[in-house]
Amino acid sequence: MSTVATGAGPGKAARRVVLTGLGVVSSIGIGAVEFAESLRAGRSGAGPITQFDTEGFAYANGCEIKGFDPEPWISNLDREQLGRATQFSVAAARMAVEDAGLTPDALARKRGLLSIGTTDGESHDLDHLVGMELRDGPEHMSRTIAGRVGPMRLSTAIAQELGLADVEATTIATACAAGNYAIGNGFDAVRSGEAEFALCGGADAICRKTFTGFYRLGTIAPDCCRPFDIDRKGILTGEGAGILVLEPLESALARGARIYAEVLGYGLNCDAYHQVAPNRESVTRCMDLALKDAGVSPRDVDLISAHGTGTKANDVTETKAIRDLYGEAPPRTVSLKSMLGHTMGAASALAAIGCALAITHRFIPPTINHVTTDPECQIDCVPNQAVEADLRIVQNNGMAFGGNNAVVILGRYQDEEIAR
Repeated sequence: MSTVATGAGPGKAARRVVLTGLGVVSSIGIGAVEFAESLRAGRSGAGPITQFDTEGFAYANGCEIKGFDPEPWISNLDREQLGRATQFSVAAARMAVEDAGLTPDALARKRGLLSIGTTDGESHDLDHLVGMELRDGPEHMSRTIAGRVGPMRLSTAIAQELGLADVEATTIATACAAGNYAIGNGFDAVRSGEAEFALCGGADAICRKTFTGFYRLGTIAPDCCRPFDIDRKGILTGEGAGILVLEPLESALARGARIYAEVLGYGLNCDAYHQVAPNRESVTRCMDLALKDAGVSPRDVDLISAHGTGTKANDVTETKAIRDLYGEAPPRTVSLKSMLGHTMGAASALAAIGCALAITHRFIPPTINHVTTDPECQIDCVPNQAVEADLRIVQNNGMAFGGNNAVVILGRYQDEEIAR
């Protein structure tokens, strides 16, 4: 088992890192304001899938983004040459920069990191391009794939659109935990001084390949996603992008920036226990690594944003892992996938944004579609209705196939460091 408690922990010299900009493209809202309103209202993004042909499937609901127009957000690149996931990624990055009160020109004068997580890259567009091989020949197909659907485009296109030259651009493909991996990567770069800012998060577009894979596993819900409910039937595939602006606290204070939250720490591990089944001990270990890196104890955590897919295996394993670490009275534990579906590589990034908004606006978003909590999932999942809460520290879980786990800890910004 590989385990990592990364970066400079308690007692080591490191810069404090804060979150100052949020970019959201989701099935329940575009932009941080609309996203926050939808989370508080418990809106659902579920509906019939239209992005690919669903003939032959007994049911095919998903959480698609309807009516997305990239034009306001992408002006320097040819939008027609960008895949759907890349359009989401670039648009969310532009939103995040504007939300932070920054300009591309200001960022271009600084050393930065672009770190974008994904599960499928541009598989959505690859599905549509397969016919080109038959129509135009494999050579044309290869050129098109290289230019349009390479997964690195999710990060490099951000640099091109914003005119950023002094940046490292990375795409992290650790499946459904990739958003948190990318946030951790950006956090390390900023707190260590290697970068003056990071644009990090995740992006994915709904695609036939992934839907079919989950369908054949028997883990696609026929109607909606019901995490932690005794009658849950599985996931709904979704899509979107969540991009966060991370910068040193000193920089944010010097320019009078709004601070959504402070990034306190994170943990990673990979147990390689099973191709698809999560490992309870490993999930507990990853959460413990994150808390230790953040320098906080379980009693300090006010809310857990769970991976919470709505499958039988995930929900029981994750909640039991939480109780192994937190004891008989764990913090309230919610799943945003009940609203957003499973947005794959974007999932934990959008959830991290949800956590930051919950801290800022002092509420806990609900787990919707909930009727009866599974007795094996002994948590308060805040069913169906948001509640007001004075949140100080929030934990965001991300878990992935192959045993890739990533947990990020966010805290409300305070003038003094949180007592460790």
